[in-house]
Amino acid sequence: MMKITRALISVSNKKGVAAFARALEKQGIDIISTGGTADLLRKEGVPVRDISSFTDFPEVLEGRVKTLHPRVHGGLLYKRGNPLHEKQAKECGFQPIDLVVVNLYPFEATVAKPGVTLAEAIEQIDIGGPSMIRSAAKNYESVTVVVDPADYDTILETMRDHEGETTLKLRERLAIKAFIKTSDYDRAIGTFLNQEQATDASFSLSLPLVTRLRYGENPHQTAALYGDFDQHFKKLHGKELSFNNILDISAAANLIAEFTEPTVAILKHTNPCGVGSDDDLREAWEKAFATDKQAPFGGVIICNRPVNEALAKAISEIFSEVIIAPEFEAEARTLFQKKKNLRLIRSLTPRSTDKQPQDIRSVTGGVLVQDKDSGELVDLATKVVSAREPTEAEMAAMIFGWRVVKRVKSNAIVYAAADRTLGIGAGQMSRVDASRIAIWKAHEAGLSLQSSAVASDAFFPFPDGLLAAADAGATCAIQPGGSVRDEEVIAAANDRNMAMIFTGVRHFRH
Repeated sequence: MMKITRALISVSNKKGVAAFARALEKQGIDIISTGGTADLLRKEGVPVRDISSFTDFPEVLEGRVKTLHPRVHGGLLYKRGNPLHEKQAKECGFQPIDLVVVNLYPFEATVAKPGVTLAEAIEQIDIGGPSMIRSAAKNYESVTVVVDPADYDTILETMRDHEGETTLKLRERLAIKAFIKTSDYDRAIGTFLNQEQATDASFSLSLPLVTRLRYGENPHQTAALYGDFDQHFKKLHGKELSFNNILDISAAANLIAEFTEPTVAILKHTNPCGVGSDDDLREAWEKAFATDKQAPFGGVIICNRPVNEALAKAISEIFSEVIIAPEFEAEARTLFQKKKNLRLIRSLTPRSTDKQPQDIRSVTGGVLVQDKDSGELVDLATKVVSAREPTEAEMAAMIFGWRVVKRVKSNAIVYAAADRTLGIGAGQMSRVDASRIAIWKAHEAGLSLQSSAVASDAFFPFPDGLLAAADAGATCAIQPGGSVRDEEVIAAANDRNMAMIFTGVRHFRH
């Protein structure tokens, strides 16, 4: 056991720190602090000593040097009970520091802000904090280190139960947590700087465990979820989420983030089955469901507006695995909760706000890392390559189709109107086959493709794909362009009096 007599408190996240420090002070603990933390504690009536009075050295270089001092690290690192250490500590004037309470400059929050500069990011690289954390954690046999405000109550409870001391088991657990914290912090810095400077540094990633899953894609595979998924979605009802549920939820959230107007989307195996937009969400559902009335069985439904009772009644007519929305009105929730296996998920972030900027996939012997596909349509009026300009209705239909085809597995073809999908062909080896499937799906659903828009995630390599779309009734096409036969494809569009846009952006999804 180790009795705490002196604490050093220096925190960026000041949640709960005043109450924690006040409880320590009531036990007669000498409190040392720095900068803004010291100011806060004094305002709250907690007696503190400035770090400069403890080290007998001023805070300099705009605070960059304040805790980087032998009296701080000597007070943390010397081994209590070791005759040599005790002797040298006395000679050097090292006073023991038994408790360190530190959380770090908000580097990750800073670099997540749009438009952050390299200089701003560098100023948020904490030096003294990680140094103190590591010194304290290394000497956990004698020193208690706290990096998370969530542990304040545990510390106080342990001290109350053990006459002002903490247990070795607790100190060891907190030390492990501290090393993981500094490791994650350094990894975040390295990842950001590697992106900014385009170096050849290795890629690393460390994510906290959210939950272990029953199994993976198949029952014989073990699986777990890591990261902050639970900060984006909250399960309100139903069985625990499976590996495949989580994949579908993520795909659904990425798809619905493409739309600001009231929209309903249905997905199966991460692919859209149908998407519809309307001020009346019930009508949006009808448009989405009409695209394909077979595939949605056991699928995922997502809305970007609260679900009301009318929509809930319509959705309840089919079996669904997961329904996602920003909110469920009371009547809708009551209706859904009659289905014990249905997972109801509240989306906690209004649009795609995933802080992880990379898309990461495993391959044999390693991982592939790329930027997320966030390419958006800009200046479409300047990208018309056909002789005929699209009408306003055609432009709206092409934009709708493009938003959806971006989230369909390649090769991907989507036929669309201005407010709904009409036919979707996904994951085919041939683009012509993808188009044929989309046309067949539309015909199976009893939907006309006359005057529709066709969207292709990559270029038409030959005119045949475009001609098949024209034969089906499409009057306009949106595609990236870039084929060596672009001129032949443009000529085919002109022959059929089709309007066509080359976006210059491809959306492969392998």
